[in-house]
Amino acid sequence: MPYPQRHPRQFDVCNFIDGEARESAATSWIDINSPANQAPVCRVPRSTSAEMEAAVSSAKEAFSSWRDVPVQHRSRVMFKLQGLIRERTEELAASITLEQGKTLADARGDVFRGLEVVEQACGVGAAMMGETLGGVAAGMDTYSYREPIGVCAGICPFNFPAMIPLWMFPLAIAAGNTFVMKPSEKCPGAAMKLASMASEAGLPDGVLNVIHGGHEAVDFVCDSPDIKAISFVGGNQAGEHIFARGTAAGKRVQSNMGAKNHVVVLPDAERDAAVSAVIGASFGAAGQRCMALSVAVLVGEAGGWAQDIVRGASALKVGPGWKEGVDVGPMITREARERAERLVQESQDAGADVVLDGRGVAVDGYESGNFVGPTILSGKQVGPGMSAYDSEVFGPVLCLVTVGTLEEAVGLVNSCSYGNGTSIFTRSGAAARRFQREIHAGQVGINVPVPVPLPFFSFTGSGASFRGDINFYGKQARMEYRWSEIQHDLVATITGGIRKALS
Repeated sequence: MPYPQRHPRQFDVCNFIDGEARESAATSWIDINSPANQAPVCRVPRSTSAEMEAAVSSAKEAFSSWRDVPVQHRSRVMFKLQGLIRERTEELAASITLEQGKTLADARGDVFRGLEVVEQACGVGAAMMGETLGGVAAGMDTYSYREPIGVCAGICPFNFPAMIPLWMFPLAIAAGNTFVMKPSEKCPGAAMKLASMASEAGLPDGVLNVIHGGHEAVDFVCDSPDIKAISFVGGNQAGEHIFARGTAAGKRVQSNMGAKNHVVVLPDAERDAAVSAVIGASFGAAGQRCMALSVAVLVGEAGGWAQDIVRGASALKVGPGWKEGVDVGPMITREARERAERLVQESQDAGADVVLDGRGVAVDGYESGNFVGPTILSGKQVGPGMSAYDSEVFGPVLCLVTVGTLEEAVGLVNSCSYGNGTSIFTRSGAAARRFQREIHAGQVGINVPVPVPLPFFSFTGSGASFRGDINFYGKQARMEYRWSEIQHDLVATITGGIRKALS
């Protein structure tokens, strides 16, 4: 099917409150332009205080009845939702590519990885079962139940407009909670479509609501006394603020933040596979993902593979995401592009060799796009203390570092404050096991460049990449969105009462 390079006309995005799209009475709006050509796409409201309060009130009212809906019915709604997402993947992908810029292949993957979480939510009943222990004292048993906690909220980033909302609201809702979602103000289209699909799947009015805005909407979510839990994915500055402000207000907060993911390549690795994996994981989605590989640590003779990485990266095609054959789409905004270019320049000024320079890349017909081509920094100065090494560039920029031993590589990775993930490429089982046990990162890939876990498990970032004590989706999600209630039954008393009643 043909994909639009712009909407037929710029339109105003609505809030989604109490089961319907509502035009906003906002007096301040955020203009959204296509990252590929700056064509106007939509205007996003800075939702008014009254609109945000209405969304929370709707969710609070809906919770009183939704919590009592049998878990089987809630699971059936999720089952219908996953069917609608599957049927409309292309529609969602087209919206993501237009607003966010990633290639259609990446956009489809964005939807699919979120869909997998919805599929997991279809069987949420088994994950919510409580526990029991008999005989804790004479004639006494203990029962533990998990109860929904109330109105939950999600604050979502721009880089995965479908996947991240689907990390959050399906499991929260399936567990009996209601939800207020604030999608990224840079690309809200997918979230609005998902909310509409959820309603179509049979979700009662008020169970899922969507508001919009910037810092003012974030602070509202943190401060609202009726919101009991917050899920956030995004950068460290916002994440630290949300965690501190939300927890100070007595909320449960999970905050998945920035990253600086290293890949270690040993000389015994399968060369072509390792090089291809490094290139794809570094420059895919224009490097705008929290699990992107942004530092490649080449050990010993693998240092000679740097030329292969440069050669392969230079062959990647840069362009608008809707065009066939494009590998690297635009960055989300001009400001993001300028920041990436500035970090590269600062590193070059500090002595780094820019062995592949994607700054100022020309894309015919899209000269106004926010494009940065694959960029690779190398040399002895590349390492801790250099701007592009220390910072999360969040762009198609790769730092190449060479070391002599695996021990040095492990020490370098562990010296990084971030802890989202890391990978190693090797044929040695002993080396892989040593790396796995000694590395300080939440997710470790062995010959896997992007070790994001399937929804059966949980996303386990650590270090400066995460704040909170409960990670996203998987088994831990039941703890994020449920309180644990413990009851004690004195069996002897109950039994005696029954016997007396029957006598």
